[in-house]
Amino acid sequence: MARLIISADGPEKFDIWKKAFAEVAPDLSVLSWYASETRLQPSDYVLVWSPEADHYPALATAKAILCTGAGVDHLLNAPGFPRHIPLVRMGGEQTGQLMADYVTWAAIALLRQARTWALQQAEQRWACNTIARTTDATRIGVMGLGHLGAYVATHLARVGFRVSGWKRSPATLTGVTVYAGQEALSAFLETADILVNLLPSTPQTDGIISKEFLKRLPRGAGFINVGRGRHVVQTDLINALNTGILCGAVLDVVTPEPLPAASPLWTHPSIIITPHVASEASPLMQAQYVAEVIGQMERGEKPALLCDPQRGY
Repeated sequence: MARLIISADGPEKFDIWKKAFAEVAPDLSVLSWYASETRLQPSDYVLVWSPEADHYPALATAKAILCTGAGVDHLLNAPGFPRHIPLVRMGGEQTGQLMADYVTWAAIALLRQARTWALQQAEQRWACNTIARTTDATRIGVMGLGHLGAYVATHLARVGFRVSGWKRSPATLTGVTVYAGQEALSAFLETADILVNLLPSTPQTDGIISKEFLKRLPRGAGFINVGRGRHVVQTDLINALNTGILCGAVLDVVTPEPLPAASPLWTHPSIIITPHVASEASPLMQAQYVAEVIGQMERGEKPALLCDPQRGY
């Protein structure tokens, strides 16, 4: 019988995880990392989010590490993290659906300038900002067409947006115009009334969303960041909003997290902040996905979201 050791969310959340796994995978042996009697074995799987540095030596003896997040660069960038151990990031149908729903909400919030309504409500002020633009007249560009990006792009196309996508290599997606390669990036950006960032974290993408980058969008474009906080040069983003290059931004990821109270992002009238929740699936759905991955690995199969340590995804 396979064993799963749970480190994610600390000892206080172990009972929630144990209950979820009991429902979806009753034959899986589930133990708490923090229980004094738990001894990690070479055949064990470990579920983590952000383990302490002193956990790394023990993690180096596991069969595989599974992360509760879709992004794993915080693990791969941590000194001492055992990069030789297979690392699988979170996936599953619900993760894609949640991300697609979030981006759809964010896009419509930008389209209808919903941030102004929230500010007016806080001031108890009644004022109309009637917008005549509709989804079918709005071009959305999804930058990064990996597992989540492809799901989001095709969902937006079904909703009725005019959707394009950009990735490093050619691809075909139903209802989506795909631009491939660095040479096509400028043409892609010119088509994006709303830009969605779903790029992975790599040395090439850190700081990519800068002043010069944003200038290539149609003037007054909207921006949604569900990729990584460090993709964005924050001063350049704020300047683009203040000068009309952008009309608004929805940020689910920022640097650092949690966002410091003194950050100007909190109070900017054209920014909506959410606390990194765009695609956080329920424990039950996450448990189901983890159980499926463990089953695959026990059969000698390669999980679809097994990470490339060199690329960070």
